[in-house]
Amino acid sequence: MKKLVLVDGNSIAYRAFFALPLLNNDKGVYTNAVYGFTTMILKILEDDAPTHMLVAFDAGKTTFRHDTYKEYKGKREKTPPELAEQLPLMRDLLKAFNIPYFEVENYEADDIIGTLSEKVANKEEYDVKVYTGDKDLLQLVTKNVKVALTRKGISNVDTYDLATVDEKYGITPIQIIDMKGLMGDSSDNIPGVPGVGEKTALKLLKQYGTVEGVFEAIDDISGKLKEKLEANHQQALMSKQLATIMLDAPVALTLEDLTLGEPHQEELTGLFRELEFASLLERIGTDEESIEEEIEDLDIHIADEVTESMLETPAALVVEAIDENYHQAEIVGLSIANSNGLFFIPTEVAVKSDMFKQWAADTSKQKYIFNAKRAVVSLGWQDVILDGVSFDIQIASYLIDPAANSHEMADIAKRKLSLKVQADEVMYGKGKKRHIPEEHVLAQHIARKAAAILDLKDELDKELTENRQQELFENLEMPLSIILGRMEMNGVSIDQAELKDMGESLVQRLEEMEQKIHDLAGIEFNINSPKQLGEVLFEKLHLPVIKKTKTGYSTSADILEKLKDEHEMIPMILHYRQLGKLNSTYIEGLLKVVHKKTGKIHTIFNQALTQTGRLSSTEPNLQNIPIRLEEGRKIRHAFRAEEKNSVIFAADYSQIELRVLAHISQDDNLKQAFIDDMDVHKKTAMDVFGVEEDDVTDQMRRTAKAVNFGIVYGISDYGLSQNLGISRKKAKTFIERYFESYPGVKDYMENVVDEAREKGYVTTMLNRRRYLPELTSRNFNLRSFAERTAMNTPIQGSAADIIKKAMVDMATALETEKMDSKLILQVHDELILEVPENELEKIKELVPRVMQDAVKLDVPLIADAAFGDTWYDAK
Repeated sequence: MKKLVLVDGNSIAYRAFFALPLLNNDKGVYTNAVYGFTTMILKILEDDAPTHMLVAFDAGKTTFRHDTYKEYKGKREKTPPELAEQLPLMRDLLKAFNIPYFEVENYEADDIIGTLSEKVANKEEYDVKVYTGDKDLLQLVTKNVKVALTRKGISNVDTYDLATVDEKYGITPIQIIDMKGLMGDSSDNIPGVPGVGEKTALKLLKQYGTVEGVFEAIDDISGKLKEKLEANHQQALMSKQLATIMLDAPVALTLEDLTLGEPHQEELTGLFRELEFASLLERIGTDEESIEEEIEDLDIHIADEVTESMLETPAALVVEAIDENYHQAEIVGLSIANSNGLFFIPTEVAVKSDMFKQWAADTSKQKYIFNAKRAVVSLGWQDVILDGVSFDIQIASYLIDPAANSHEMADIAKRKLSLKVQADEVMYGKGKKRHIPEEHVLAQHIARKAAAILDLKDELDKELTENRQQELFENLEMPLSIILGRMEMNGVSIDQAELKDMGESLVQRLEEMEQKIHDLAGIEFNINSPKQLGEVLFEKLHLPVIKKTKTGYSTSADILEKLKDEHEMIPMILHYRQLGKLNSTYIEGLLKVVHKKTGKIHTIFNQALTQTGRLSSTEPNLQNIPIRLEEGRKIRHAFRAEEKNSVIFAADYSQIELRVLAHISQDDNLKQAFIDDMDVHKKTAMDVFGVEEDDVTDQMRRTAKAVNFGIVYGISDYGLSQNLGISRKKAKTFIERYFESYPGVKDYMENVVDEAREKGYVTTMLNRRRYLPELTSRNFNLRSFAERTAMNTPIQGSAADIIKKAMVDMATALETEKMDSKLILQVHDELILEVPENELEKIKELVPRVMQDAVKLDVPLIADAAFGDTWYDAK
């Protein structure tokens, strides 16, 4: 038996898009629809094991049906750009799966499916299954053609055969078109007979068979129903015609063309990785094992003592600390490469050598390093000071090509050199297989890195010069790496007892909330079990079902948000979950990463990660402590000064991205708003809503704020409508009014895209680059992403550069003034310092001034500052 599966591509794509929240990969490409679409394709391949398959797409907005009725599908909203961008990606995935897809100009996907199903309708050797979200296709059901209709969500389907159609409607499949003729279809804007619904239509068809039969027997029908039918006779016949799927569309495909081949595994795996579908990789049987070729040994000297020849500079230095969290790491060896050769130095030899320590701290001795920050910290834990770092291979690579998948040593060498460097994962293994190899192998690996650094330095230096990025590299990123290393080493003091008290208090509150929820539900159940919670909400309490999954009812946060007005228990469950996450992720999570030796938290700042230039932090991520909830803000109360008679001082930039936008766009109205020290969100609210300042409500200001920041991120009318819970039409009006108020911003958005298309990249104020080859892509999805990125990267990236410049200037100012105050954290646009009380008055003036003078804009840069005993108090 041959198995033919026909898929209504547009229908499944729409279902997927609206069933899943907006998702995107690290490049900002939207992926929710393509993820849901891929999930459905995998389900079909696994469950149905088809021998033949086709995905049919609509070819365009107009079809032959519009010749009959111009308003056909006329009430449908324009496809959201976030979905339109994903349709080409679906085709790319189908190519990688080796699944045929097809479209025909002037026809719909339904007509392609109808024509192909007709070809095999009476062929006993074929079993046909159609996947769609459109009930119209039920008209295609025959003895060997089944239709699988998607329910709420994506992968849950109801399969209809002849018996199921009869059981559901009491009519034959072909009568579905008569039912549509009478009742119409609002989704396709098929008018039908006004006032006739499904129930009446089915009653008429069971009695008279067809639309034509109904009108032949019109005298047997009485009352208002007869009047409605007579008044809409031609409209009913037209509606039936519109609902009829073509069975002889010009589809130039044979059944042989639909034979399903083997997927292109490498291409498919690459796409899944690019789209970040990690959870789906296992389902396509990818082999994650790395294949490394043999590499020849280098001529190296293994030192049993440090000598002067090893320390001749300039020199490449490798400090090999292999644990991912290098605050807990053990240095397994060091290597130096210079004009005298390649040297491997065992850790104990280096850290016990006064000659090495003096050389490491000597600022006049030029050292080239890969990841200077990590080397500063790793040696710091061994009481060795590192200074004099003049070149960092990782940072140079990051500035030259911020979009590269990796800036690890092996990957940089692979891109730039013939000298091969083995990946650390291959050398040391992962997880339980983690090990330190024998000394000869270890020495070769570490020395090879030093040799690569020495070879790479001149090439990368040349590229930085060609890109006019030397100043950015030498005056910003290089000094910042050392500052960040010292901040990491210093860490931030935390009151563990207070954190534990917070945890105990939260646990008590969670228990109380759990009891209240159980009382409201009238039953005890595990609130953290989606299955049990779903049964309580949708079976016991009979709340409306919004989405079902393979394992039951969906109880995700976005689903519960839609139900929060349906039952008083729902807001409590949402709050219960938030408090539970606070306790497990942040309170318990922070306690787990307190350093055993110092009793402090030493977060790791990632300097070479984001394409915008922003810093991020890990282990723990201190930038993600939730502060919208008061309980979340209180976690900051546990962060306090290490020294007695010291305070926490925090200063953050006010609306820095909007100020940068005003400067870059040179929009007169936006610039003037900041120069006049106006509330820019209130100003935007006045323009968007057309009201005077005194008439701006809090809700208007919140909406205007969403519009302001949405513009920065290149938001569409669909995205804004989702953020604000308003119609797309209203969101579009807001955006149009914004651009009317700030025409310079609109010009900037258009011009920056044109310029980026010409150059291939955009730059920040300090000349950080982001390359956007996707701007010329034929793929609509990638091209649209690149256009949004071209608009917002100069803004986000310049804001990132400014806060980094402020950190470098701050460190210089503190050193120049010989102050004991020190930088301890950076979070988004905020700098946090620990300040002795006797320096507080000076710091109150110094910090805002340094931050405001970091970069000169055509509008004022404002830094708001506060201080207190804890980070919470410094607000």
